[in-house]
Amino acid sequence: MKAGTTATAMPTNILRSDNKKSAVARSPARRTDALREIVIRAGKVVIRARLLNTPTADRIWNQIPIYSSAVPWGQSIHFETTIETGRDPAAKQNVKAGDIVYWVEDDRIIIGWGMTPISKAGEIRMPSPVNIFARALDDVSALAAVRPGERVSVLHADS
Repeated sequence: MKAGTTATAMPTNILRSDNKKSAVARSPARRTDALREIVIRAGKVVIRARLLNTPTADRIWNQIPIYSSAVPWGQSIHFETTIETGRDPAAKQNVKAGDIVYWVEDDRIIIGWGMTPISKAGEIRMPSPVNIFARALDDVSALAAVRPGERVSVLHADS
């Protein structure tokens, strides 16, 4: 501080407190996961899933209904969407059975229950890191019955 100037105390604790309150007031409320359940129909197979609290899940939720055609790939299926989104910071290349993921590079949803053509023993490997946006509530291995080109729909569970 220069000589001859006086310091005035800044109430930074009050400013910080106000900023926290206003940030909370400005942030949009997200629905809880329990309110965001979807139904995926592929051929004759029906899988229920619960969306996670992620930006990708928000985009999917807002684009429903989604209609496409199934493409089997090893022990997984994938299908095209019109949704575009970036890669989430938590994106992973290896997933677990029951994870429902979004493949950013190809605008596709992928559901795996076992090895893909690029998997090593004991893993479900996706083509690149993917956004996990939902978890299946049903056994996804039932999707093994889905044939290429069968209709796929993603709907809100209450539809």
